[in-house]
Amino acid sequence: TPAMPKNVPANWLTYHLAHPGPGVGMPGDPNPAFYYKGRYHLHYIYKNNHGFAFAHVSSKDMVTWKWHPTVLVGPNTGHGMFSGTGFFTKDGRPAMIYHGQGSGNNYLAFALDDNLDEWTKPFAVKPKIKSGQPAEIRMWDPDCWLNGETYYAISGGGPPHLMKSSNLEEWEYLGLLLHEDMPDLGVNKNEDVSCANMFKIGDKWMLLCISHGMGCRYYLGDFKGEKYLPEFHAMMNWKDWNFFAPESLLTPDGRRVMWAWCRLDGAQSAIQSLPRELSLPADGVLRIKPLRELEKLRHDEREEGNITVKSDTNHILRKIAGDTIELSVTIKPAGAVEYGVSVFCDKDGKGFPITIKPEGKVLAMGEIKSPFELKKGENLNLSIFLDKSMVEVFVNDRQAAVYMHQHDKDNIGISLFSRSGDITAKVKSWKMKSIYAGQ
Repeated sequence: TPAMPKNVPANWLTYHLAHPGPGVGMPGDPNPAFYYKGRYHLHYIYKNNHGFAFAHVSSKDMVTWKWHPTVLVGPNTGHGMFSGTGFFTKDGRPAMIYHGQGSGNNYLAFALDDNLDEWTKPFAVKPKIKSGQPAEIRMWDPDCWLNGETYYAISGGGPPHLMKSSNLEEWEYLGLLLHEDMPDLGVNKNEDVSCANMFKIGDKWMLLCISHGMGCRYYLGDFKGEKYLPEFHAMMNWKDWNFFAPESLLTPDGRRVMWAWCRLDGAQSAIQSLPRELSLPADGVLRIKPLRELEKLRHDEREEGNITVKSDTNHILRKIAGDTIELSVTIKPAGAVEYGVSVFCDKDGKGFPITIKPEGKVLAMGEIKSPFELKKGENLNLSIFLDKSMVEVFVNDRQAAVYMHQHDKDNIGISLFSRSGDITAKVKSWKMKSIYAGQ
């Protein structure tokens, strides 16, 4: 069972959930997630002496977590634990579907207690074709959801498959998941769909997933004749496996909250992204916001306003610095060719730049370039979370990205910069409390 060490290494993150050992969180996929009886529950993969297991954490607010005993592990299940999702049965019982590592099968298990520390013996999902013969498909990263009175399940991979059941015991194979009328969305129709998570958002169905060659991504669309017909596709990852293996849950107040495994070197393993609130308003553009409960960690608020950054200069903030902080930055660009915020700065204001490039329509950070474009007359609003060397950025609620940048411990300055044009700005900051205090 995971537990924090007595002596915490100086480079460990302070307010991101990550695996403390023993064992290693590799892979560190977040897996079955639930809100049940007043607590949020999340599982993630780690490897202990018995092989691949599901670590189990729970929380009242998705900010501070406690580890539960590890019970979903080979000696109890008969196989290693690989990716899956959580859902609720028709009678409101927490259930999980996952891939049994090394078994060639996907499995279902059901909670036996209110703490989700006891589970039924898992049983394999065995879809059949209409003739009653077994469906000859690859069983891989599954997802399951209830739509009306029918359960649907995905068996992932490239291409993914779909099946349905009225009772979770007998499964009818429906064929490939994606509809033959799927338009050209810039991604191959047979692209790997792993770590799948299907849910209703706004007036669309969202398929949150990865492909092993692309990382985290998503589709928006609807169902047509019991096939998923995507209308839109976008990425959430732009380098390696920086943002990978997503999982989500629905909160009691109706928010869709997701996590992803951030495979970033330089701190603990199985780093989970900050929880993100997803929504889809009437304009059809996905909104991505940091979890509002993270505001509980704020203290020592500071502010610098009425800042003018002249063309081709840097402006070092005098009151605001740190590498365990949240920044709220508002910039009026006024025609600058590129501009942004540098973090982890030395005394001259040189550091790690987070750059908006209007002509390229991107947010640039280290080796990544994430698509982003300001609307005409719109100010830039950045929420920047610095957690030791980890950087997590949210841009106007329409884009988000993560990065790990190692820096000298004395380089904790913050500066603003502009190229080929002036900008005006205001900045707020908060120091962030540790989520591990007392553990």
